[in-house]
Amino acid sequence: MSLYIACPVESVERATAFYTDLGWAQNAEMSNDQVSCFEISQGQFIMLSSREMYASVGGVEDLVGGPETPSKVTVSFDLASREAVDELTERARAAGGRIGDTDDYPNMYQRQFDDPDGYHYSPFWMKPDAGEIADA
Repeated sequence: MSLYIACPVESVERATAFYTDLGWAQNAEMSNDQVSCFEISQGQFIMLSSREMYASVGGVEDLVGGPETPSKVTVSFDLASREAVDELTERARAAGGRIGDTDDYPNMYQRQFDDPDGYHYSPFWMKPDAGEIADA
């Protein structure tokens, strides 16, 4: 099963630059001047579309927020190491993202960042042999 996360953005060009700076691969066949598709992992995609295009699909005109509207979804995903989490988060900072908390639990390490449109990401690394999940 493939997963597509659709996000309206203020500027497709700006969003494309941000996600390119993260090092994620753009799918050119599914991108144009109104939408930019990135594969963040095999079979998992983020679709960044203009607000107008997003609103035109499925009659969601009233639901399209803006950068000042908090994200209603946190996109969490695991990476291979603590260093990979830090590297991605620092790339997000360099690309203009807002950096949030760092959490270092007994079983996992995670960081937080928002893209320029306010979408929230929480990459994490599960520590090997850490035992049971700690209370967050």
